[in-house]
Order: sequence, then C-alpha cells, then structure tokens
Amino acid sequence: MGQETLDGNDIPTLRETYVKKVNQELPNKAQSSDGWPIHLNHCFGRVILDNMFQDEWYDYVDGRPAYENLSEQELREAIHIADRMLDRGKPVVEELNENSLQWRGE
Repeated sequence: MGQETLDGNDIPTLRETYVKKVNQELPNKAQSSDGWPIHLNHCFGRVILDNMFQDEWYDYVDGRPAYENLSEQELREAIHIADRMLDRGKPVVEELNENSLQWRGE
C-alpha cells in the first residue's frame, strides 16, 4: 500500500513526477533548446530546491535524496517550479539559476 496523505494523495506518485521532471524532462528540454545555463539533472534539482526554500536547500531537508524527504506540499511546489521552467523556458531557468547561485555565494 502506498504512502498517502489524509486527502488521499499518493506521495510516491508525486515523487515519481518530480524525479521524471528533474531527470528526464528538464534535461531533454535543455538539450533541445538554445542557451539554457544548466543542462544536468543535479543542477535542475539544485535550482528547484534552492528556489523552493529561497536558500541553499541543504539546511531545510534532512536526509538524501532530498525528494524522498520532502512533504506533500514541498513536492507539489517543486513540481510547480519544474513546470514553470518547462513552460517558460530559458528566461525562467536563467532567473531561477541566478537566484540559486546568489544564495550559494557564487
């Protein structure tokens, strides 16, 4: 039986959705688009989670991998950020990546 929230949402399904976006959809879109500043799955994960927490995500998530330790609401927000990147492309990716780098002092 899957892990569900009180309203019946399936957390493993949310995790699968997040992983698919970070590991497949975003890298594939980056490869087929010109000029995205990031292309690798771990970079997309960093950018999504840093923007979700508006800081380096390491200080907010206990345990690794991070997606296994996010709440339902956090998973939904992470998926929303990934969807924004997929839908709006390079300008949003650049903005969110720059946010992440600033929070990291880079």
